[in-house]
Amino acid sequence: MPTDVIMPQMGESIFEGTITKWLKQPGEKVQRDEPLFEISTDKVDAEIPAPASGTLRDIKVQAGNTVQVNTVVGTIAEEGAAVSTPPAAPSKPASGDGARAPQPASPPPPKAEEPQAQGKIPADLSADEKTGLERQQQGKVEEYAEAGEQERVRSSPLVRRIAKENNVDLTKVAGTGIGGRITKDDIEAFVAKHGAGAPAAPSAPSAPAYASQAASAAVSMPAVTTPLQPVGGVTPGDIVPMSVMRKKIAEHMVMSKHTSAHVHGVFEIDVTRIVKIRERMKSKFGQATGNKLTFTPFFARAVIHGIRKWPIINSSMEGDNIHYHPAINLGIAVALDWGLIVPVVKSAEERSFVGLQRAISDLGERARSKKLKPDEVQSGTFTITNPGIFGAMFGLPIINQPQVAILGVGGIVKQPVVVTDQDGADSIAIRSMIHLSIGYDHRVIDGAVADQFMAEVKSFLQNWNEELL
Repeated sequence: MPTDVIMPQMGESIFEGTITKWLKQPGEKVQRDEPLFEISTDKVDAEIPAPASGTLRDIKVQAGNTVQVNTVVGTIAEEGAAVSTPPAAPSKPASGDGARAPQPASPPPPKAEEPQAQGKIPADLSADEKTGLERQQQGKVEEYAEAGEQERVRSSPLVRRIAKENNVDLTKVAGTGIGGRITKDDIEAFVAKHGAGAPAAPSAPSAPAYASQAASAAVSMPAVTTPLQPVGGVTPGDIVPMSVMRKKIAEHMVMSKHTSAHVHGVFEIDVTRIVKIRERMKSKFGQATGNKLTFTPFFARAVIHGIRKWPIINSSMEGDNIHYHPAINLGIAVALDWGLIVPVVKSAEERSFVGLQRAISDLGERARSKKLKPDEVQSGTFTITNPGIFGAMFGLPIINQPQVAILGVGGIVKQPVVVTDQDGADSIAIRSMIHLSIGYDHRVIDGAVADQFMAEVKSFLQNWNEELL
């Protein structure tokens, strides 16, 4: 008897989901609990496992469609059962306001270039010119073949970009992600171990030589260049629908700007002591806990310290009342290849430094592998976001409603700084500096309170005295 594949309910408040991608096609074998398709809801994106082993018999709801929970979206035939693969047909949008037109999983290569890769050689060219043009065309054919093979490997656009930049064949990289997906860590570890690969094909003769030959034969030979590939698998000029996650981010951010009276302040902080502690302890910490030591738990501990003194930072508005939350639920923003999500470390004030690092690492990894549960992105009372990871000096983030404050972490850079010793003498020293920004809702928090909270955070970081282990 075939097994129905249904749209799961990812939380009590979630009533529909959008299928963003099928990971298997009709006629392909599947194993129980193997990722079968990806969905997007207004809370999380997730990979949905197969409910049984067998062969995917059919897909009833194509990628791009939104359906109610418990809707049958496909069926799996028992192992050994005969399966007929019907020809692909355009899917009809699911009924309801949330229905969307299906989108192809990945666009085919531009057809305009295919004839160029396999075109005929003009008869009036010299032998050298024919040889050169044949090499160009062969390179194009190999490039298309390689691109198709790379696309079949389960990986994100970011991973494919890193592979292309380092001339790495993704079929040679072992994936540790869900269903064998190649993660960013996998490709970076491969490049670090094996180095950048050699170019896939020998470079063509220099442009001047071809230019002179082409001029004599009145044939224009284009220069061979490697165009910069856009991130995200998009083509400039395309018009694509916003994903469910992108729509929810847009709605939430606009609502926050309309709701809160946003004010920002920026503090410059000397984190030389923390940088040295992390450098000295990161190896021991990794061996003892199995987790990489990052800077985030340092900032989380400083925020917890500041909130204990200024609990209004950890509040929210409820009508004309201010609700002071008893627990500090820290939201840690995680940048994904397809958007942004903020998983929450519940009751962060009850955790040790090691506990914070473990929780932050676990939530971040499961966010990237689409394994978060809906309740793990809810009930946050304060958010930490890190624009500095990509080199920004600081950011002015939008408050994550219904919270009333958010901390932006800038990049750590070494700078010449005037320091004063105990005797009052000034000197110039090289210090590790960072800019932290506080965004707060002026309806609830006054500027003086926000600044005093940040002064506590600054003092805690500059005078760090907690043991990590």
